[in-house]
Amino acid sequence: MADSGWPGCAKNLKGVILDMCGVLYDSGEGGGVAISGSIEAVKKLKASDLQLRFCTNETQATREKFVAKLQRLGFDISVSEVFSPAPAAVAVLKERGLRPHLLVYDGLLPEFDGVDRTDPNCVIIGDAAENFSYQNLNEAFRVLIGLEKPVLFSLGQGRYYKETDGLKLDVGVYMKALEYACDLEAEVIGKPSPTFFQSVLNDMGLQPHEALMIGDDLVNDVGGAQHCGMKGVQVRTGKYRPSDERHPTVTADSTVDNLAQAVDMILNQRRH
Repeated sequence: MADSGWPGCAKNLKGVILDMCGVLYDSGEGGGVAISGSIEAVKKLKASDLQLRFCTNETQATREKFVAKLQRLGFDISVSEVFSPAPAAVAVLKERGLRPHLLVYDGLLPEFDGVDRTDPNCVIIGDAAENFSYQNLNEAFRVLIGLEKPVLFSLGQGRYYKETDGLKLDVGVYMKALEYACDLEAEVIGKPSPTFFQSVLNDMGLQPHEALMIGDDLVNDVGGAQHCGMKGVQVRTGKYRPSDERHPTVTADSTVDNLAQAVDMILNQRRH
């Protein structure tokens, strides 16, 4: 009988998906700082027989710039291994013939270079940080309220995230404001959307039970992965709060100190 619990399930894993901010590094001034042991943990996973992908709701930079930042921090990582919301959103826009009004961070705009933005018939919001001014939010509201069938896309739905100088409000807070004002429900592109997780599994050619998600966000990383049929492990780094371990609706398959500990547990199980 195969062990379906943690860490016994590691014996049957074929792939690992890692969240990035709060698991690999803490973002902040100067590109942020790597979390202790995480660079080596990624190296160990890459040296193993497991497939590895990175799944992020990062929307303050293009994938290329974001990956370059992580490479400068010392991570062995390439653009093709990283799944982020903006490229997925561009695909949805093209598929549905939509023209967006963008409320996003300036650094993300190049991801939408090939997209028609004239006479917008939907709104996309990402983690716009200081671009979340009253004026900009009100402009997005006016576009939505003026549409017969308003469509709001949110690149993730996080409540907050951690930078080196403390916690910061995330896109989900502003998504909720526009939902409330326009009496609509946003379509989330990114974690915890099942479609987003499934795109990563499809890229690896794996079934959900063959993959494990490791993240610092209990609801969006762990809960989202579990909802798709994967195992989900939470690290006590990044935005982790002790109250996560008493959450009323989401229970991680395990909670570990950091990525280094999780990877060592996985690889030790696979050696036995």
